[in-house]
Amino acid sequence: MSIRPPRFIRDCLDGVGFPRDWWWTLIVIKILAACGLIVGMWVPGVGLAANVGVIVYFICAAAAHIRADFVGQTFWINCLGMLAFSTAVLVLSLAL
Repeated sequence: MSIRPPRFIRDCLDGVGFPRDWWWTLIVIKILAACGLIVGMWVPGVGLAANVGVIVYFICAAAAHIRADFVGQTFWINCLGMLAFSTAVLVLSLAL
């Protein structure tokens, strides 16, 4: 979805003031996160690091939303929702 972002993602990135020249970095970050999570199924340390990286990504996204005062529905559902989900996955993975 980052290669050709749908309207709600474009609006979100524009709303927080993320420069379009840098949108490609999100593709790299998301590919690395996905690879880390997949490898982490067999290598626990990599999975933990990838999960923490995903949480840091969403913390940075939340900070960008707050800083830009772009705290509408996208912020509450997508950004904070995925931050909560990522954190829950980390907590559950450490508990098991």
